[in-house]
Amino acid sequence: MKGNNIDHIAIMGIVNLTDNSYFADSRCLDRTGHLNKELLIHKIRCHVEEGADIIDLGACSTRPGSQAVGEKEEWIRLAPALKEVRRHFPDIHLSIDTYWASVVRRAYDLIGDFIVNDISAGEDDPAMLRTVGELGLEYVAMHKRGNPQTMQSLTDYGPDPGNGLSAVTDTVLRYFQEWEQKARTYGIGRWILDPGFGFAKTIDQNYQLMKELSQFKAVNPNILVGISRKSMIFRQFGITPEEALPATSALHLAALQNGATILRVHDVKEARQVAELYRKLFHN
Repeated sequence: MKGNNIDHIAIMGIVNLTDNSYFADSRCLDRTGHLNKELLIHKIRCHVEEGADIIDLGACSTRPGSQAVGEKEEWIRLAPALKEVRRHFPDIHLSIDTYWASVVRRAYDLIGDFIVNDISAGEDDPAMLRTVGELGLEYVAMHKRGNPQTMQSLTDYGPDPGNGLSAVTDTVLRYFQEWEQKARTYGIGRWILDPGFGFAKTIDQNYQLMKELSQFKAVNPNILVGISRKSMIFRQFGITPEEALPATSALHLAALQNGATILRVHDVKEARQVAELYRKLFHN
């Protein structure tokens, strides 16, 4: 069995400070685009009570086709949310979903230590990796190509590499083997690998990546999987994100079996149940 010790599995609960994230129930802005503080605190409290180890705050949707809001707007959305979260949940482990170094530095000045969850692995802001290294923050590096407007046209990973892996897994694996050197160069001692499900990958490529997920453990044993209610699920079955929880849970079990250590999810209770069943099936 390729999987993990249950003690090393973390559940990251998603909270979006956006008005256009693909799963509407994760959003915490009101109709005027301002933070709904009561809804924010309610969602986080529910996540915590259901077993979330980390709360992931994102102020800009990065789903395919979405428009970036820019670092200024991100901070306008994020700053009051961070203040509320720290006031109500002073000890909670926070992750901030951003690719802007300025947002990272301002957040650090406001709340101190947190995880930087960067979908660009430092490629979208040249100051990001240096900033993370200087502040000594934990960092999630995710693989993608292009931006939300272009990434689904960038899914050609070339011919079969002839090494037993699919072209997409081989390419992403080599990307992180090279990225590991960047982490050392910039003094990033704590980092998490995210293969980037749904980012510049076709539906079939996403499933191939899931089958071969265990290959990434050789680069970094800390692997984050973010597949919750994504299009690789709802388009596969011709359903909506709102109907995608059962299949999401099935894939979460597969991810744990193949080496995932962090599940980034909309539905904390169900993900925690999957982790518990994984333990009973494979580690009792």
